[in-house]
This record gives sequence, structure tokens and C-alpha cells, in this order.
Amino acid sequence: MATHLAAVALAKGDPFELQTRPTPKPGPEELLIEVKSVALNPADGYMRDQGLFIPTYPTVIGFDISGLVLEVGNNVPISATDEIRGSFFRPGITRVAAFAASFWKSCDPDYGAFQERCLVPWQHALLLPDEDISWNQAATLPVAVEVPLSAWDAMGIPRVGEATAASVSTVPVGADPSGETRKNKNKNSEALLIWGASSSVGTMGVQSARLLREDPDSAFAAVYASAGAANQEYVGSLGANRVFDYKDPRVVDAIASAAREDGLVIRHCFLAMGQLAPCQAVLKAFLGDHQEGENQRAKIGSAPVIPPDAEEVNGVETIFVMPSADEGERLAQFQYWMGTWLRENLANGTIMPSPELRVVGKGLGAINAGLDLLLRGPRALTEPK
Repeated sequence: MATHLAAVALAKGDPFELQTRPTPKPGPEELLIEVKSVALNPADGYMRDQGLFIPTYPTVIGFDISGLVLEVGNNVPISATDEIRGSFFRPGITRVAAFAASFWKSCDPDYGAFQERCLVPWQHALLLPDEDISWNQAATLPVAVEVPLSAWDAMGIPRVGEATAASVSTVPVGADPSGETRKNKNKNSEALLIWGASSSVGTMGVQSARLLREDPDSAFAAVYASAGAANQEYVGSLGANRVFDYKDPRVVDAIASAAREDGLVIRHCFLAMGQLAPCQAVLKAFLGDHQEGENQRAKIGSAPVIPPDAEEVNGVETIFVMPSADEGERLAQFQYWMGTWLRENLANGTIMPSPELRVVGKGLGAINAGLDLLLRGPRALTEPK
């Protein structure tokens, strides 16, 4: 029986231990991936230390991987003749990035990212468009893309190319090619706010929000963002029209004043990281400003878990961002997020991996130290080999 090395979680709060595991065979609609790089996320650290989402031990966790397709199961598209647009998988040839599915498999260890071989539903995988994207860059993409795109869906924001006159309340107002906000007199036009925009999911939130802004049928005229002073220029380069220092004690007033100066309202916010309260305060400032009906209810899509004691603000709905619990719906979501949106935008250069990588070590044995580092600072990656 074929075997491979894995970083195994044995008990809540214990560091991972390296163990040999039997290599599984892919089932229907599954890929077996030879993992080349894993990206570490804060959720990985909470799962290791607090047992978050883990029903039984031992297990293998982790979300973000890149690697080579080794085997495919039944009903996986394997050639361009299959009726799956842009996605086909050739064993030993196809390079992918993928969102590992252990969370939806009750933490079945065969589906965890932190090992040399991992099973993944093909809908969770991105075919890498060319060799210019490294294994490490590719591994940072799945979670970073899924979270903001899931937030737009959860808040009811039409996908690029899917907005219609019936689904938006305004005559669209765009941004000029220089990226400057274009002032307008239509008080229904919106700025889309990204809070915590220098994080991994935050930077992809800015890039995806920029594409929403550029959609001719979009209600959004501008992208606003909050970030630390050291990262403001970088966040602006990704597509934010205005970037505000979240440490400024008057940041809420500064954002509200800027929007009114630009002739905009703010009704949608993506909380990538940070505190919920300032996002609520910004949206609260615009409650009653030219709102018409329930479809104008202010909404926050939150990547962090919403604290049980979080204050509720009348007229502001906070939604914890998660893919659908229904398997069919989830697979369809991932197929769009990974196989359509991400693949097409990487190929045509309209988005790029972000932010700058920090590789913390080689080998699965580096994951524990990498998570310790991550929980104190920026996102990290490890290379299994």
C-alpha cells in the first residue's frame, strides 16, 4: 500500500506530529493531489489550539494547497471535450491550487491540506494558467479568493456581468482609468468598503471589489479600504480609490465625510479582519440616506466569527461568510469561484496573488512554528518538500 507523510493533529492543543498515512484513492469527482506548498491561515491555528470545527481525533487539517494532480476519480473532466468550461485535469500534468475540503468532510484526514497527498473535489481546484505562478504564490489564492467572493454572494451583490437594471437601484457611476473617484450627483451610488484590506483576504477583497466597480452595470462607484499606514499605498495600487488609517481615532468620521464629499453612500462592507464595531458605525452613518425598501438594508460580510456579545445595530445586518452548507450548492459556488472567476482573472492579469509572500520553512515539520508565527503576525507558507 502506498503511504505518505502527514502533520497529524492528535488532540486539542497539541502540536502536530509527523506520521506516515496510507495514501487514499480518489472517489467520484475527486482529485488526488501531490502537495507542493501549503499556505497557513489563522483558522488553522485556532483549530490546532482550540479544536475549532474538529469532531474527532486524530485528523489532518489545513485549507490552502498547490500541487500536481496525480490521479482522478470517476466523473472528473479530463479533456477539453468534456462539457465543463475551462476545467479539465490530466494526471501527472495539471498544476492546481485548491481549497481543501476537510471541513465539509467532518475532518476526514484524507481531505486535510497538511500532508504530501490530499483528496480534493475537482470543483474546489483551480487550473493554474501558466508556469509564471509559483507553487507558493498559488497556495495563497484559494482561501483569499473564496472569502471575499463568498461575502459578495452572501450580501446579495450581483457577480460581475450579472447585474441588471432590476438588481441595481442606480444609474451606474464608474471610476476613470486613473483610479480616481468620479464625483456624481446620484445619491444612490455606493462606495464598497473593505476593512482590514492589507490582509490576504483583504487584498483580494480590494481586487475583486475593483472588478465589481468596473462592471458597467454595478451600483458601486468606488472602493474604500482601511489599512495601517505602512500598507496604504500598496492597497491603493490594488484598486482602492481611498484608503483610511484604521488606527486613526476619527476614522469612522473620515470615511463618512469622504463618501459624502464624493456624493456616495456606504451600505456594504467586507470585514476581512479587525473589529466589527467601526464597520457598523460607518454603515450606521448612512442609514436613512436615500434608502428605498428592504433591498437597501446595510450589510456587513464578516470573515472573522461574529462575537456572541456583538452589538446589534438596527438596519445593519452582519453575515458570517461561509460557503453553502448544501453540498451541491457549495460545489457550484467553488466551481465558479475557482474554475471560472479566479482562472479567468489570473489568465488575463486582472488580479494577482497578494500580498507579498513570507515563506516560513520547508517540510511539514515547519507548520507548527509557522502557525505560532502567524498567530503573532503576517500570513505564512510552508513547502512540504
